[in-house]
Amino acid sequence: MNGDHFDALETRDPRERERDLLARLPRQIAHAKANAPHFAEILHGVDAAAIDSRAALARLPVLRKHELIELQKRRRPLGGLAASGWGALGRVFASPGPIYEPEGRQPDYWRTARALYAAGVRAGDLVHNSFSYHMTPGAWLLEAGALALGCTVFPGGVGQTEQQVGAMADLQPDAYVGTPSFLRILLDKADELGLAIPSLKKALVSGEAFLPPLREALRARGVDGYQVYASADLGSIAYETAARQGLVVDEGVLLEIVRPGTGEPVPHGEVGEVVVTLFNADYPLIRFGTGDLSAILPESLCAPSPCGRTNMRIKGWLGRADQAAKIKGMFVHPEQIAAVIKRHPQIARARLVVTNPGGIDTMTLHCEGNGRGEGAAALAAAVADSLRELTKLRGEVVFAASLPNDGKVISDERKFD
Repeated sequence: MNGDHFDALETRDPRERERDLLARLPRQIAHAKANAPHFAEILHGVDAAAIDSRAALARLPVLRKHELIELQKRRRPLGGLAASGWGALGRVFASPGPIYEPEGRQPDYWRTARALYAAGVRAGDLVHNSFSYHMTPGAWLLEAGALALGCTVFPGGVGQTEQQVGAMADLQPDAYVGTPSFLRILLDKADELGLAIPSLKKALVSGEAFLPPLREALRARGVDGYQVYASADLGSIAYETAARQGLVVDEGVLLEIVRPGTGEPVPHGEVGEVVVTLFNADYPLIRFGTGDLSAILPESLCAPSPCGRTNMRIKGWLGRADQAAKIKGMFVHPEQIAAVIKRHPQIARARLVVTNPGGIDTMTLHCEGNGRGEGAAALAAAVADSLRELTKLRGEVVFAASLPNDGKVISDERKFD
């Protein structure tokens, strides 16, 4: 750790990084099959040694976050996804669902030190941690990284605003970690109480959108804030740097962007669901679908970031991929729309728009493709038949030259007021 970069991995040749990831991939799949019962089942018959490319990886099933609740109910503990048991693991957390997440015993288990370093946090800093320490792993993700950097951590947690501000005024922390909105609340409370915290110059925020107005409001208060995209299952996925040009993908993950409802990678630049393969011995998640939408910045594959980091960059959080809608008492999922597209190769993309004129639910499938000329009517009828068969609901089919690049598969535009 010196200078502008956490280590040499961040500035290596992208081809070297890709070779390293793909060399590690077969070993991780073999490890998951041998030690995690769920992966032993769903990857039965898969030759781990043959999964040595992104194309081969894309043929494996995606495990989506919303599936964890049922998996963990059916097979205890942890749905058969963990390769380590009680004792070998250091902690286990609970997120809403409930979904339980394990933590191993390695230092910086969640790999957040790299993101903290990119935000300017350094050894010897005092970090005020306002993520929750109760049941959920948020605070522990960032605490582990801060301790690995050589920082001291104040465990502020959530709430108790006056007490937290009082501690900040007394201890004068160098950095804050938590949600950006709570940092603004703390600074406003400090003003209200007449307390000064001039030492606070750095922040690494997560857990909610970090929009430009709030970023600029914090900067006006002397705090330079950066964001990390992380999850309770995966730890750090991508992080912001001083270049402010997207989020740099963490060195410890293999990231794909897939079409929502499928496992098919989308072209670079197209919005889709973030899918991550985690190189973790305790919790070897293979093709884990986060349910979040993002896109790879195509320019990041051609040139390094102005900050010197060479890994691919993503746009950041762009919404949710799990866009199920209940229509006339029936749930419709993105996977069903993907199945419609698969039946009709003339369609490149499709979006189901749901409205309720006159209080009656109406479905219209907007298809990107050639819906004109000879055979257009027959194609529309065939697509409508597929839509009805796969969703058990009737809908109109219309064609468009192109659809917005926002990853949206189901757009619920009903009004209920």
